[in-house]
Parts: sequence; structure tokens; C-alpha cells
Amino acid sequence: MTRRALCAGVILLSGLVPARWAIAQPKLDKAALERYLRHVELFRGQVNFKIDDPKSSKALPGFSEVTVHLTFDGGGRDYLYYVSADGQTIVKGDVYRMNQSPFQANLEKLTTDKQPSFGPANAPVTIVEFGDLQCPDCKMEAPVLHQEVPKAFPDRVRVIFKDYPLDSIHPWARAAAIAGRCVYRQDPQAFWKFYDWDYENQEEISTENLKSKVMGWAGQNGIDTLQLSRCIDTKASESEVNRSVAEGRALGITGTPTLFINGRKIGGLRWQDLQFVINLELDYLAGK
Repeated sequence: MTRRALCAGVILLSGLVPARWAIAQPKLDKAALERYLRHVELFRGQVNFKIDDPKSSKALPGFSEVTVHLTFDGGGRDYLYYVSADGQTIVKGDVYRMNQSPFQANLEKLTTDKQPSFGPANAPVTIVEFGDLQCPDCKMEAPVLHQEVPKAFPDRVRVIFKDYPLDSIHPWARAAAIAGRCVYRQDPQAFWKFYDWDYENQEEISTENLKSKVMGWAGQNGIDTLQLSRCIDTKASESEVNRSVAEGRALGITGTPTLFINGRKIGGLRWQDLQFVINLELDYLAGK
């Protein structure tokens, strides 16, 4: 199946799915589906499955969507499968419709309200970064996004940041994400000062000194330190971080930084490459 096909995916089952998996039935045989997918996907190590109930698919009429949540080694990832009404075919992949963005499925999963952002709200290009405040690659990407982008595209690009701490390899990333969201609660624009400060001082921060360093920064930047300290200690913003992580998993993120440029999923980029993608998107929109 080529990328030109409506379903740019892989048909996993053809005539091999038991009739009891048919979407017309009240429930999917999740145990049998898990067993089959473990065989097909060749997952390594200890992988735990959670399979959602099927729901009607808008993207692929006649099919239902089944989301499979995987957790492994402290991380996780979600996969989306399309199951035919007769239960005889399962499709994994992307569905394209010419009257929609080719990245519509990603756009429908992305939430951008009440998130740290800069650039015009009506900008033709929106970049959503899922980042980890302890990630060295995110540190390299930060000046590209926060300095180069607004300089080159002041009225054309909006940038949004979403937390995706990699807990299994970065021990203080979640605490930093919670602190960052606490700063955002007080002053949305101050978050970007925190963003820059965190990456500039990343090598000096540790699990033990994170809060003291954050409080020192806050005292020099007009942040109510008492309110901030209480927010950090009670982890008042952790639910916001958790929602961002859950969203990232649903989007298939496995590393940081991951960018979504008008829904197009792509890894961290050098400035020249990011500039190319932005201009490509602007040229495409101008040609509509």
C-alpha cells in the first residue's frame, strides 16, 4: 500500500479475525486482540496493554477506532487501529482526506488553549513543542524556537509549549515541569523567562537543588515566591503535566523534543531545517 492510498497503513488482519471481534458485537475480544498484536508488532521486553472499547470512526467510514495503550519501562505509547464492521480487517496507519489537513488526526488530538505560547493567536503556522526541561536536545532546540522563529516570522508563527517529562531517564524533569506550570499560573509570559533560564542553567540543576534554584530565579523576576513555593510543594499543577503527557502518548511521542507544525509531527530540527518546513507550510497555504 503506497502513501497515495487513502489508508497509508498496514492491513494487519485479513480474514483472520474471529467473528466475535465484529464491531456489531457489544464487546471486543480484547484478550484475543492483545495476543494477535503482540505477535504482529514484535514488542520487546515487558509491555502492558490497555485496550479501549471501539468507537465509530469519522476518518474511515465503516470502521471503528480501537486505541491500544502500551506501558513499558516507565514510559508509554498509544496505537490506533481501525477495525472493520464485520471484524475481518484491521488497519493501522494514517487516513487522508483531500478536503482536510493531511495531519487532521494529530490536530484533533492537540489541545492548545491555556498553554504557554508566544506569537499571534491567528498566525497561519502553529508549532506545538512537546519538551522535557531536563532534555539536552530540548536545550539545543530552545533558542531556535524562542529566538530564531519570532525574529524570522514575527507575524506568521505561533509557538506553544507542552510538557513531556521523560521520567525514566530524567529524574528532575517532572518537578521542573510542575514548577514551570506554577509560574505560568501566576504570569503566562513569565513562563518563557523560566523556559530560557531552565535551559541556560540545565547543567547546574539537580533533583536536590531544583526548588532552591527556581525560588532564587523567581525572587529576581517579580514572581510571588510564597505562592510559588506552595504550588510546588503541593504539586498543584501536576494534573496539567499529566494531561500533557497523556496527550503526547496519544500522539505517539517517544522522545523529546517533538514538534507539531500545523499538525505535522517531526523531531527537533536545526534552524535551517525548521525554517524550510515553516516556509513549505506557508507556501502550501498561500496556494490554496
